Amino acid sequence: MTNRIIAIVGSGYMGGGIAQVLALSGATVRLADISEEIATKNYERLIEEARQFVADDLFPADAVERIQKNVSPAASIEEAVADADFIEEAVPEKIEIKHATLKRISEAARPDAIIGSNTSTILISSLAEAVTNPSRFLGVHFSNPAPFIPGVELIPHEGTDSAAIEVVEEIVRATGKETARVKDATGFVLNRLQYALFHEATQLVEEGVATPEDIDTIVRTTFGFRLPVFGPFAIADMAGLDVYSFCYASLQTRWPERFATPDSLKELVDAGKFGTKSGAGYLDVPADRTAELIAYRNKAYVAIKKLMDELGPAPIHSSN
Repeated sequence: MTNRIIAIVGSGYMGGGIAQVLALSGATVRLADISEEIATKNYERLIEEARQFVADDLFPADAVERIQKNVSPAASIEEAVADADFIEEAVPEKIEIKHATLKRISEAARPDAIIGSNTSTILISSLAEAVTNPSRFLGVHFSNPAPFIPGVELIPHEGTDSAAIEVVEEIVRATGKETARVKDATGFVLNRLQYALFHEATQLVEEGVATPEDIDTIVRTTFGFRLPVFGPFAIADMAGLDVYSFCYASLQTRWPERFATPDSLKELVDAGKFGTKSGAGYLDVPADRTAELIAYRNKAYVAIKKLMDELGPAPIHSSN
């Protein structure tokens, strides 16, 4: 990464955080915004943030020096992108702003420069309309706070060159983050799941089933407690897909359409594929690996609980 030049267009908290992690991976980062004054102000902010992160043992001891060495504010978007190998757009989530910015980037960047967008909701194919040579364009969706959330969605549109995806994977993985390739669909994966959960949570509050506080407690101490280690398919496979099928049937006594049994689940259960206990499910974990998987699961959950106890409760409510 030491020879890679990257431009970040949009120097707010997302763009600044992305700049920090890229700089720590060794890339040379140019930071741009609507004016040099704003880019410089936000550059100074991300340096001060880095100092605090070092003091809090969140960044390595030499992080400030490395970020100062590798990041610089640019006089303009055009200056920032002129010699960049990769450009990440991180401007506000309005298509007209992104279109105008991507057009400026396209006109000033090298023809072979790869362009990414940090959009969290807008279809990549729609944004690609503003990009010259759109085969080099894709979604590269970091999550807030960018320095500390380890997952990044990579979203190509139908015309994205596979070579561009591979280069971006290399860039992102050099920061220590994990990437997942996602098809261009409304909400992608992260927000489609996140907002589905939030929608159901608000329904529970509005129906008077539980308070927001109690719902948050249930989520973070039960199924949410598993999520740092396992995704929904691994959790379902370990619980037993036949059990999931029975639970869907129960939910359907109240909400037959809202909780209709997924076709893929029905097909697996009908085929006798119940998850880890049968050696086949969504993830096809061999049955002889079940004991090892369960041991890992238990160790992970105990470790997470210890960490939660060490951190103490989140400072949401007054301690008085």
